[in-house]
Amino acid sequence: MGLDAMGTGTGPVTVRRGVPAGAERRAAELYWDAFGRKLGPALNPPDKAVPFIAAHLNADRAVCALLDGRLVGLAGYQLGGRALTGGSAAAVLRAYGHLRGLHRLLLLALFERHPAPGQLVMDGIAVDPDIRRRGVGSLLIEEVAAVAAEQDCREVRLDVIDTNPRARALYERRGFTAVRTEQTPYLRRLLGFGAVTTMHRPVGTRGARKL
Repeated sequence: MGLDAMGTGTGPVTVRRGVPAGAERRAAELYWDAFGRKLGPALNPPDKAVPFIAAHLNADRAVCALLDGRLVGLAGYQLGGRALTGGSAAAVLRAYGHLRGLHRLLLLALFERHPAPGQLVMDGIAVDPDIRRRGVGSLLIEEVAAVAAEQDCREVRLDVIDTNPRARALYERRGFTAVRTEQTPYLRRLLGFGAVTTMHRPVGTRGARKL
């Protein structure tokens, strides 16, 4: 695509649609690095979780950032009933066993978000720690917004937890507005957060800060 940001390698960070073939494991590692704390109770241990995520990615439900051909960031989104991270109930049970798998399915159900008509749901951003704070997250958000516009969606929706204020600040800079906060104190001890804020951004708008 036409968006660039300077990275730490020899060239610019470029943004493309879809997880490149052969980069599924790398994508799963980035995703786990970003969301492993939240997903850990459902998918731990990491040496099982990362291969499970890699094996069940919907590669066409992501926009990716590449630096010197290496995947350094991605943002997943849900559209048409499919999200970046997949895996049926049967796949979870096969991977974790029926006894432990049922418990994990209940936990995974807590993270399910279904878009309303005209919405594209963004599942979150994962960026290599070595190039954070260099504008990669903004590039990924704008590319997701472009996907939403092409699909005739009226808005992009995302959810951010109360223990991630840095992500919320980024979303606000990129034009998202909080519309409601759901208090979930019963999840604080289990999953590490006690509130989830839903944010919307109308399609066709851009963040306040230029890329």
